[in-house]
Formats: sequence, structure tokens, C-alpha cells
Amino acid sequence: MALGQTTDATFQNDVLQSSVPVLVDFWAEWCGPCKMIGPVVEELASDYEGKAVIGKVDVDANPSVAQAFGIRSIPTLLFFKGGEIVDKQVGAVPKAVLAQKLDAQL
Repeated sequence: MALGQTTDATFQNDVLQSSVPVLVDFWAEWCGPCKMIGPVVEELASDYEGKAVIGKVDVDANPSVAQAFGIRSIPTLLFFKGGEIVDKQVGAVPKAVLAQKLDAQL
């Protein structure tokens, strides 16, 4: 899966049961920094096609997943491998920072 919207209902299958590393961007429509990092996340989805899953969770539409992972600030990007959180980034950062964290999971 390239860039996809993950929901409370699909999170288990999309993220926790993925056989490849997963980057999940927790965001909201009203969040300025989320809009800044959105295009970067989309580029990563293209760059890592077939190597990793890149997903987005709208925290307003999917509060259960956000609450389960203690998301208090957005954007928060969680990196999963084998169903476990292996890294985390809070706030907008350059693409290279996220790529480095993702590369470490491949």
C-alpha cells in the first residue's frame, strides 16, 4: 500500500499486522504543521512503494487509535515494525529525517 487513510476499523490490519515497516502520520485537517508535512509523507509513500507502508490517521475522525497510542500533539509520526512502535517523531521535520528513521527499519 502506498499512501492510504487508516481508520480505527482498519488499523489492526493495515499497521499492526503488516509484514513490512509502517510509518503512520497522525494528523488533522485544521493543523498547520500537518499540512506542511503532508506532501513530505506523500513523497515518502512513493519513494518506499513496495518496501514500507505509509498511512495517515485523521485524529478527529479516528479518535480510538489516536487515544490508544497517546497522541497528544500533531503531527505525530509513529514507525512500526512487527506490530510494535520502534520510533516516533513529533512535529514537522525535513524529509531526510523521516527517511533516515524509515531506512533504519528496512
